[in-house]
Amino acid sequence: MPEHELHLTVGSRFENVELVQAAIDEAIAARGADEDARHWVGLAVREAVANAIKHGNRQDPDKRVDVAVLIDSEAVEIAVADEGSGFDPSTVRDPLAPENLFRTNGRGIFYMRRFMDEVSYGSTASGGTLVRLRKRFAAERTNGQEP
Repeated sequence: MPEHELHLTVGSRFENVELVQAAIDEAIAARGADEDARHWVGLAVREAVANAIKHGNRQDPDKRVDVAVLIDSEAVEIAVADEGSGFDPSTVRDPLAPENLFRTNGRGIFYMRRFMDEVSYGSTASGGTLVRLRKRFAAERTNGQEP
């Protein structure tokens, strides 16, 4: 059962990335998350929301980004949904492949996967993209690895 829930709906404007990240940071800080976890979650959230605005909603000011956050004693789970036409993450090129090192696309997904413990993609009922991010808090991490 979540100890804390947060729901935000923001317009497709890049200045809202900061707002969402700050609200989530405050919520997980209140839970007692350490600065390291807050930093990595913040970076991943920024990427997810920026991708929803830029790629999902194509910066259409009439479209929204919905963010749902569940925090319990073990982890934070964040769901970011856009109102776009959908997305297949398998089509994104590996940013570490030699031919892609100087490309700017694909890095956000790579960073989210690196910074979070779990990242998954799905679709919303209206066909948009839904990305789910999960980060276990330091005391409960089982893999012992840091980003």
